Amino acid sequence: MKTSVIEVHAMLSVLSVDEVEKRIGEVPGVESVTVNFSAKSATVRYDETRLEVADIKAAVRQRGHGPAAPATASTGDGDEDDMAPGKPPASSAHAAQKPPSDASGKPTAPSGDEQQDSEQDSEPPSTPDPSPDAPATAPAHSSSTSESAPGAQPEKPEAASSHEGHDNHDKHEGHDKHEGHSPAMFRDRFWLSLALTVPVVFWSAHIQELLGYQAPAFPGSDWIGPVLSTVVFVYGGLVFLKGAWRELQSRLPGMMTLISLAIAVAFLFSWVVQLGLIEANALWWELATLVTIMLLGHWIEMRSINQAQGALKELAKLLPDTATRITDGGEEKVAVSALQNGDLLLVRPGESIPADGVVRKGESDIDEAMITGESRPVKKREGDEVIAATINGEGSLRVEVTGTGDKTKLSGIMRLVADAQKSKSRAQHLADRAARILTFVAIGAAAITLGVWQLLGAALDFSVVRMVTVLVIACPHALGLAVPLVVAISTTLGARNGLLVRDRRGLEEARNVDTVIFDKTGTLTLGEFRVVAMSVAEGLAEEEALRIASGIESGSEHPIARGIVKTAQDKGIEVPAAEGFRAITGKGVAATINGAQYHMGGPALLKAENVQVPPALLEAAGAAADRGQAAIYLVREGKALAVYAVADAIREESREAIAALHERGIQVAMLTGDAQAVADAVAKELGIDTVFAEVLPDDKANKVRELQAQGKKVAMIGDGVNDAPALATADIGIAIGAGADVAVEAGHIVLVRSDPRDIPRIITLSRATYRKMVQNLWWAAGYNIFAIPLAAGVLAPWGILLTPAVGAVLMSVSTVVVAINAQLLKRVKL
Repeated sequence: MKTSVIEVHAMLSVLSVDEVEKRIGEVPGVESVTVNFSAKSATVRYDETRLEVADIKAAVRQRGHGPAAPATASTGDGDEDDMAPGKPPASSAHAAQKPPSDASGKPTAPSGDEQQDSEQDSEPPSTPDPSPDAPATAPAHSSSTSESAPGAQPEKPEAASSHEGHDNHDKHEGHDKHEGHSPAMFRDRFWLSLALTVPVVFWSAHIQELLGYQAPAFPGSDWIGPVLSTVVFVYGGLVFLKGAWRELQSRLPGMMTLISLAIAVAFLFSWVVQLGLIEANALWWELATLVTIMLLGHWIEMRSINQAQGALKELAKLLPDTATRITDGGEEKVAVSALQNGDLLLVRPGESIPADGVVRKGESDIDEAMITGESRPVKKREGDEVIAATINGEGSLRVEVTGTGDKTKLSGIMRLVADAQKSKSRAQHLADRAARILTFVAIGAAAITLGVWQLLGAALDFSVVRMVTVLVIACPHALGLAVPLVVAISTTLGARNGLLVRDRRGLEEARNVDTVIFDKTGTLTLGEFRVVAMSVAEGLAEEEALRIASGIESGSEHPIARGIVKTAQDKGIEVPAAEGFRAITGKGVAATINGAQYHMGGPALLKAENVQVPPALLEAAGAAADRGQAAIYLVREGKALAVYAVADAIREESREAIAALHERGIQVAMLTGDAQAVADAVAKELGIDTVFAEVLPDDKANKVRELQAQGKKVAMIGDGVNDAPALATADIGIAIGAGADVAVEAGHIVLVRSDPRDIPRIITLSRATYRKMVQNLWWAAGYNIFAIPLAAGVLAPWGILLTPAVGAVLMSVSTVVVAINAQLLKRVKL
């Protein structure tokens, strides 16, 4: 089986997702297809022995959804899709002009380790869209190369100039506009239609009578309405008519069908009246205002969808156009697309880091908020990793490149976001079914409305207006947008805060979690030794004791020794230089600090040196032993001066995380392979409810099942490696501490940081996302319950009637309310 991602540009509404999926799914050899409306792409899994990607694109193109070359094409026979869209723009000012990058260019969506192959489209590529309305995930195109898969080799990599096409920056619109269905297209058609609608309304006899004014009369003024309304119908309404034709061809009538029925009936009826074939009032001003308002509604809708991914688009713009590469001959400015692994770069203060890499020289604070969500700058020293698109602080760094193009962490994050938006949740399926049903309900209600009013003896034009109003007001616009907008915003919001959603259903179900299981080592704890407690003899300060100990242990490579040194460094204590360091086999170490001879070691050292230990130190050592911690003594001249309890240190964030989970009514359990005493000590300190100690890695999944058997909804938190079976078994698997390594395959959600406080943040995001979905669905459904009878004229006896234009306004307002409500999700504090 093979998986390819192709672009689909002519998706005018959320409902046409079903249309495209149905059309592609009918192609023999296609196993599965999922359309991502936000990214305007379709991920197709098919039998490559039976058909090629060109056959799939031809099937889509039959109905006008003209795809460009596939965004990706991969080989593989696993159960998971190998590829996903999500290629970020190449750079801030010139992103759109650059060709698709290979592994040494700007980032595209990474595809894992599978072999890639690029399938070129037979159609000439289009000029990309530099406008702010362009979809966030729309891959860039080059005028000199065909589109390639992320990670695939473009035909002419040498064409990747950082300023390619700059002169044409303002001369071309986006690929969507070439297809005729971008937000900019709706905007342009709206403004021109509005300009034509104003005179139609002004010279309308109905409006003149209603407002009590007399429009100037001149030869031909009676034809202002028919002529200009016809222009509006053809120019502004054609996009809806084409959409309806595609829906009907696919036997999936939807929103476009309803809009087209409404404007076509009003148009034909008005010309029949205008030609004197029947006695009635023409609907010219109703037709013109209806088309104009529908264009406005679609413009607002598409802008809202594209803005939902604006955060990631802006993030990708942080990538610079050029980098300063250090060579034997000095420094040189090169295009980021020309960078290769192993290149040494100079990153000056305030500059954006152009590629993933490792610091080889220098020290600086890096702003990683846009990648990890960490609000404070992160100190980077020699040997530390840095991430492309993060911002250097006040120091100067020399960085060795380790990842470019589709291999960068940023590109991986974009891929995960696209994957999450591609997957459909139960709420999405429910909304899709409801919208489909509403389409047929609206058509039926419109037919009934026409028939009933005619039976009641109403004028034909009155009955037609009622029918048109019903068709317009019942468009399932809001219902179709209720879930996708919330999903696009929530996944992007999560990514901006270091919460990478691999499967949307995981985020949706997180709100129901009542038990969270943490793996201890590396999750609740640092996974590294630290001095967690200490006791000193009278006359010696704790800081001085730690300073001496760090100096002695600085010459040792033992993990406990490194933990003591790191504790001192964390506290800002300067580690003194030691002289005469020597290891005493099986007992400890010895060294001279400031002319004084010291020993450090455990109980074996005390016995060998016949050391005198004050009672307070013995008591502290005993308490450490009870907690499963190592007790290390500082000895001088046969007397113990201090004892250090060394253990896997608990993260400072763990206490806050568990307290936050308890506040949300969630029980906390801990899994560890450590001894019961060690586990109990950690659990007691953190307030953990349930402890599973001395658990082998293979048994962790069984412990998850044990809790599930008790009827609990379980989330498992682990490192995504040894905990993979448990993560897969849990209702929600969360891989923590992946850094920006989004290649982690285990779990529904991947956390960039090793911060347990992100777990309650996930719960908060899940609950807020679900709440917005429910609010939008209730609004969209409730609106139609009241709107359809009102449009049909049930309140006509009381003088309350809606015109088609007012119906269009109400329908558009309902859509705007849904869009605004979804945008309010951005206010959620995680």
